[in-house]
Amino acid sequence: MAQISSGNGFKLDVTQPMGVVGKEEALRMEAEALAKLQREKRHTLPATPTTAAPRPTPSSSSRPEKDLIVFPDTKKQAEKDKFQDIDVDKLTNEELEKLLLDDSFGANSGKASRPSSLLGFNLSASYPGGQATSPFPNGQWTPSILSTPSGSGVSTPTHHQAPMFPSAPFPKPQTCSFQNGFSPAMPPYMGLPGPQTSFMAFTPIQQPGAMVFHQPTVTPEMAKLFHKIHSTSEYLKNGRSASTDLDAAPTCAVSLAPNPPPSAVEPLAVSRFEWLDLDPLNRCKAEGDEGTSPAPSGNVTVVGGPAGGDPWDAVLLDETEGGAGGSSPPTEVKGHLACRSQPRQLSVGVGVTRSHSLTIPESASQHKPNNQVCLVLDMKFMNGKDDILAIFFFSLRSKFTHDDLHTNPGYVLSAVIPQRDGGGDNGCSVKVSIEISESQEPVTFTCDVSSPVELLIMQALCWVHDDLNQVDIGSYVLKVCGQEEVLQNKHSLGSHEYVQSCRKWEAEIKLQLLSQSTMRRDLARSVRPKPTNQSATQGLADYLEGYHNQVNICLQNESTQYKTVDGVVQMVKNLCCALDEVETQAITEAVKKVKRSVNLPRTRSPESYHSYLFTFLSQVGSKSLGGSANGHLSPVEESMCFLTDAVYDLAKLYLRSFCPASSSSSSSPDSSLSISQHAEGESLVEGRSCKEASGTTDHLQFTLFAMHGIPAAWVSSYEKYYLMCALTHNGRNLFKPIQSKKVGTYKSFFYHIKWDELINFPMAVALLPLESMLTLSLFGVLNQNVSGSPDSNKQRKGPELLGKVSLPLFDFRRGGWGVVLMSGTKLLCLWTSPQPSSAAAGSRRKNLAERIILQVDFPSPAVDVLYVGPQERPSPDPNTLEELDPDLRRQVDKLCSRASTFGLTRADRQLLWDQRHHCRAHTHSLPKVLASAPSWDWGSMAEIHSLLHHWPSLQPVCALELLHSKFADTEVRSVAVGWIESSSDDELADYLPQLVQALKFECHLKNALVMFLLSRAQGNVSIAHYLYWLLRDAVLDPAFGRRYDQVLGSLLCLCGAGLRDELDKQTRLVTLLGELAEKVRQAGGSTRQVVLQEGLERMQSFFQKNSCRLPLSPSLEAKQLNIKSCSFFNSNAVPLKLALVNSDPLGEEINVMFKVGEDLRQDMLALQMIRVMDRIWLQEGLDLRIVNFKCISTGKDNGMVELVPSSDTLRKIQAEYGVTGSFKDKPLAEWLRKYNPAEDEYDKASENFIYSCAGCCVATYVLGICDRHNDNIMLRSTGHMFHIDFGKFLGHAQMFGSFKRDRAPFVLTSDMAYVINGGERPTSRFQLFVDLCSQAYNLIRKHSGLILNLLSLMTLSGLPELTGNQDLKYVYDALQPQTTDAEATIFFTRLIESSLGSVATKFNFFIHNLAQLRFSGLPSNDEPILSFSPKTYTLKQEGRIRDASIFSFQKRYNPDKHYTYVVRLLREGQSEAQFLFRTFDEFQELHNKLCILFPLWKLPGFPNRMVLGRTHIKDVAAKRKIELNGYVQNLLRSSTEVTQCDLIYTFFHPIARDDKTEGLETTARAPDKPPLSPSSGRVEGEVKLSVSYRNSTLFIMVMHIRDLVSTEGTDPNPYVKTYLLPDPHKTSKRKTKISRKTRNPTFNEMLVYSGYSKETLGLRELQLSVLSAESLRENCYLGGVTLTLKDFDLSKETIKWYKLTAVPYF
Repeated sequence: MAQISSGNGFKLDVTQPMGVVGKEEALRMEAEALAKLQREKRHTLPATPTTAAPRPTPSSSSRPEKDLIVFPDTKKQAEKDKFQDIDVDKLTNEELEKLLLDDSFGANSGKASRPSSLLGFNLSASYPGGQATSPFPNGQWTPSILSTPSGSGVSTPTHHQAPMFPSAPFPKPQTCSFQNGFSPAMPPYMGLPGPQTSFMAFTPIQQPGAMVFHQPTVTPEMAKLFHKIHSTSEYLKNGRSASTDLDAAPTCAVSLAPNPPPSAVEPLAVSRFEWLDLDPLNRCKAEGDEGTSPAPSGNVTVVGGPAGGDPWDAVLLDETEGGAGGSSPPTEVKGHLACRSQPRQLSVGVGVTRSHSLTIPESASQHKPNNQVCLVLDMKFMNGKDDILAIFFFSLRSKFTHDDLHTNPGYVLSAVIPQRDGGGDNGCSVKVSIEISESQEPVTFTCDVSSPVELLIMQALCWVHDDLNQVDIGSYVLKVCGQEEVLQNKHSLGSHEYVQSCRKWEAEIKLQLLSQSTMRRDLARSVRPKPTNQSATQGLADYLEGYHNQVNICLQNESTQYKTVDGVVQMVKNLCCALDEVETQAITEAVKKVKRSVNLPRTRSPESYHSYLFTFLSQVGSKSLGGSANGHLSPVEESMCFLTDAVYDLAKLYLRSFCPASSSSSSSPDSSLSISQHAEGESLVEGRSCKEASGTTDHLQFTLFAMHGIPAAWVSSYEKYYLMCALTHNGRNLFKPIQSKKVGTYKSFFYHIKWDELINFPMAVALLPLESMLTLSLFGVLNQNVSGSPDSNKQRKGPELLGKVSLPLFDFRRGGWGVVLMSGTKLLCLWTSPQPSSAAAGSRRKNLAERIILQVDFPSPAVDVLYVGPQERPSPDPNTLEELDPDLRRQVDKLCSRASTFGLTRADRQLLWDQRHHCRAHTHSLPKVLASAPSWDWGSMAEIHSLLHHWPSLQPVCALELLHSKFADTEVRSVAVGWIESSSDDELADYLPQLVQALKFECHLKNALVMFLLSRAQGNVSIAHYLYWLLRDAVLDPAFGRRYDQVLGSLLCLCGAGLRDELDKQTRLVTLLGELAEKVRQAGGSTRQVVLQEGLERMQSFFQKNSCRLPLSPSLEAKQLNIKSCSFFNSNAVPLKLALVNSDPLGEEINVMFKVGEDLRQDMLALQMIRVMDRIWLQEGLDLRIVNFKCISTGKDNGMVELVPSSDTLRKIQAEYGVTGSFKDKPLAEWLRKYNPAEDEYDKASENFIYSCAGCCVATYVLGICDRHNDNIMLRSTGHMFHIDFGKFLGHAQMFGSFKRDRAPFVLTSDMAYVINGGERPTSRFQLFVDLCSQAYNLIRKHSGLILNLLSLMTLSGLPELTGNQDLKYVYDALQPQTTDAEATIFFTRLIESSLGSVATKFNFFIHNLAQLRFSGLPSNDEPILSFSPKTYTLKQEGRIRDASIFSFQKRYNPDKHYTYVVRLLREGQSEAQFLFRTFDEFQELHNKLCILFPLWKLPGFPNRMVLGRTHIKDVAAKRKIELNGYVQNLLRSSTEVTQCDLIYTFFHPIARDDKTEGLETTARAPDKPPLSPSSGRVEGEVKLSVSYRNSTLFIMVMHIRDLVSTEGTDPNPYVKTYLLPDPHKTSKRKTKISRKTRNPTFNEMLVYSGYSKETLGLRELQLSVLSAESLRENCYLGGVTLTLKDFDLSKETIKWYKLTAVPYF
């Protein structure tokens, strides 16, 4: 048993939990503990003043301790016996001091010595350690942590910091790093004084339930004992006095009282996750922690108050308040400051400061300075039987045990991408290399991609084992070399994403054979995860201490009361300020009464006030305590008592609203564990009467009281304020919104807006759906007298939305007791957002943590209004339904087949609902049917739930739609999650961002989605990893950040210490990179490299301590930086290019980009959608060679992106041909040829380009990716094209002034078409490209619902370009879900033509080239300086050039006709001349790059490129030969620095083409003879047709024609004409458009014949003719085909190539 010693000398014993203890075991253990207590008493002083069983010392605990569960009756008796044994009068000071120096006294008597933070309360901290109150008759307080507000005249008690746990899993950071980036100047860690919970506190997913209180056992013996204790010098010396000095206080994370002291003691190393309260199930309480209160109690950790806009936070408020003014027994909350978005930081010396987290007593009973208030909790959570969440956590622990390798492997499993028929690769073999420890060389063999991984393991083991029967094959795994992930044994080799990536890049598949015993399992969960630390702060208790001291000062001297009363009032003001400036009516009236009473005569002594407090302690729960002492108090004392009542009522109200306890009353009437006693009217307890909501006739009503804490800027900017009250469900109003009266601001202590208005919705509570939400929106009417121009006032004369808050009307946290209607007073945080006007902008607080509080009073009925759902109705048997009319059936089928609810009219919805049972045949239509339900009130739920439960199971991707905000019903969402559970982990990872966003639409804690996500994270490291980063990013959400913080705490609690350590390292790495990237970005251009190098060297110290996995992927682990390879990109954001050394010696270097200043969440979403599209294509058997790279947002405006190796931007490729390179056709083709010189390599690269370009065109069009310039389109040397930088999407085009830069549907330029065609002329390869685009587009259209669902779930993610239906409609229109595949093919073909013919795209590229000139320069040393030369050569390597001249020129045909110039070269020391072959474009590239290096006056003039007429003719070549010869001669006569530069010698270095003789002819080669025209009797070519028939209409789609003959040696202008024969009047003539100058035209045009029956068509023939349109003569016939329609199966589509023949032309 470890001990933790706090700064004040107290020690905390921590034992390790051993399991859940049953009641019988607990009783036995208790009996042993009590017997042990009696034995120990015989060896100690006879008058031990402890209030609980003494703690065993470490030496006395040789066996593992178990949790001791204390039952109240036994504990109460033990407490009574102990105090009866203490003879206080016989205790000498020396004996008492000796007793106080004993650890057991400090550990136990100090239990109730400190109040705690208000805003960090935690569901999981319900720990049944007792809290005994100890009244001190001398009128002084027990120690507190935070300083007393300045101006109080009271010294502020402080203490040294104390460590919280015996060990921490993470090293101590220098500053507190919160999830929002906030780092306070002071150390964030501080010890909790006295005994802390010895288990790990757990951040609540839902704010906990009711606060429950105990009546303290306060006897005269106790009072005498504590009075004597307090008077001892040793107690004062050890800091245990109630009047402890300021110098001893520990430092909090953010001090909330004025003048926070510096840290006196350096805390122990603790976790970086200091902002998290984690699961108590990981810890056990130490023996002896049980106190002597009548029922179990404990320390409670509280977290930051809810954001006003998050209805979940309103659900999480206290369930048990009985009214604003009710008093309650003494309570205390111990907790921490959970800093959310930018918590406020106080400067030293501030007198009145609003607090975001305080330590607050809960009861009006603590009116005496030395009384400690304590919040007493039940033991339900630790019991795990009475709370749904507790049960779930226990079930998770039992389901995902630490010793199950299947659910806790401790390493990453390689992702699996299922493909149809193995992706078309059945029978395809791959080469695999496997490293085996027993073999010096890797084992290499060939296997089929469909082979299971187990078979590969067997083959590998055959190399090292003779007899496989002696080997357990299942105990071996194949690890990916260079990555910390293993292949899944049960899946095929080719289904793994790693293998598919290797095949895509044509890289070697490298694996390593390892046994399970030698495999690293550092991410596995252990028996019990290590506890993590929490930061703690206390504030409110210090304010209360200061208040009581001021009251004592005021009462002690009657003559100065008129002065000292101001100190009391100031302390009350400070307290209200700390509570977000909430000032109740009772506070206001009590202050007035106090001020009046000081002028009245005094009739009582100061002890009367103390007597009143003591009486108060014995009458806990009374609501008229002040009145009970009226007859014995003077007017001043009476007014002070009323003021004290008001102060504690305010504290209790605030605590109930923002710091509820973790558990409500027991959900089981026969619970074996005692629960806390609740104050009157505070909770639903056993035996309290209730009535069903469906049986009440009451209307919904509540009182809008006041808005507290309004900014000062509002007071001067707005004249009146009003609230709009809306009652909603599923995002729709249940009743017309009600507007409150318009009122101005009032000021007492602070400005506030007071309505005090009853709002009545004339809607019966019985009709309210369970998930009904009340939304309150605050509007401000601008003050027209505010200084400003008249025009500006006219523009903003309308009311402005200042903020809003939502809360559910039913409380979901009652567990087994049911769901009840909200009651009592609520304090709600208003969620404010940036306003358009200057006034509103000025009202934004400097510190976003300052909150605006709305006080709403709900009725507090004598009985609880309990929600009970209606009885489900029986669902009819589908087989017994009447058959629908055929027309009606077609109409229903059409509606059910729609991809989305977009465009559904009211009549459509009514039809769907009326025929809902017939819709069951269309399983995927359930979301549309439910969305069409006319009502979701109480009476409608029976039918809705019956329909839901009898509906066939949905596919997981279809069930996603049921998690949208329009489906708020808890049962619907629960069933949807049940369907989604059937998806695999790899499929789930694709939709994880949407599931995280769907948490915003949950109404309460106990929802299936949270449980599902945590369950999957338990069993899969990758899911836990990505879920962590998604949640960490989501906590920055201004409205929903708190709930994500709670889920994140739950995740870290359950994931285990190993993964938690790893995530902490990643978080620190991201922090360091973010700081470095920001410094580099802010530095000037000349100093950036120096700043980068210095920062990288400092970062190496991080890697010297440990290796670290990257946020991009848990399988990528780096051990250090390769500083020499690190640099930065010359763009606006100046992102860092980082090269990291792989921890795996068999792996390659890891290259990533880290960017700050840009929001990468939109990039994440765009890449996710492209990845989903790629999965769809692969599953349908279409591999478009899509490049999927990883991107992750790691915080506000920063993130990490994977760099694709061997790739360049199009701008960089085109820039090799000058600034006008974007207007040229050959740059891309020649760049690919440079890296793929062999013909087969180039053909493969061209094929990759065709496929990947098709995928990019479809994906960017569907997603509306804009701002497409040549710097965010990249090309890999293998031919794969891909897009980067998705800052604009969904059609939000980049504007250049009023000019829309993105004018084409997608980027498809002539240089891309050059690669696709293999030259300038269209070929059949372009037809393949069009077919790939059409096929990919139609496959995505089949999954339109999935695309729309994924995007719709992200509408509340905060992305500026995805905010609502108007953005989703763009995607809906782009997908054309209601059209046929043929129509969609025609549509996309027209888009291809439009994009290819757009000049705007090239002009956009050119403009971007000009804009980037300031970053231009020659490439770095590791890059080629000329596009056609792979390396750089120097004078020293090559030898000096004596002479160079243009010898001749030659014609070539590769791939098109062009001229090349023969250069005759002489070098020193060589007798024979060399001959090189260079094109005119290559000479121009040389000149352009020389112009970059040297001023123009040092270079000769270059021949003019512009030529009138045709370029590639002999006359032009002859003229250019002379001009180029002069240029070369003048160039070699230039200055030495020019003639000897590397660029010159690289240009004249021989390359592969210079050594080849083939294709080099002294005379021009005659061009290939074109096919003869039909006039000579020859016809060639084929036509591709699609023939289909539906609705009495014949559809003939002319798709492509290939290999047509030429007309008189020139390319034809083909078009198609058709007839249905016989047709004597030529009425069936149809024809396509004309394609210009091509032998391989693509049409994709539909020719339609309507009104023909199948019988009629069976008697007809289709005659198709291909002609060439000529302008000066008659059109030329190129061929035709005649098709007999009776040979076609018109019930299905026929697509086929038909050979053209010389048929008779009609």
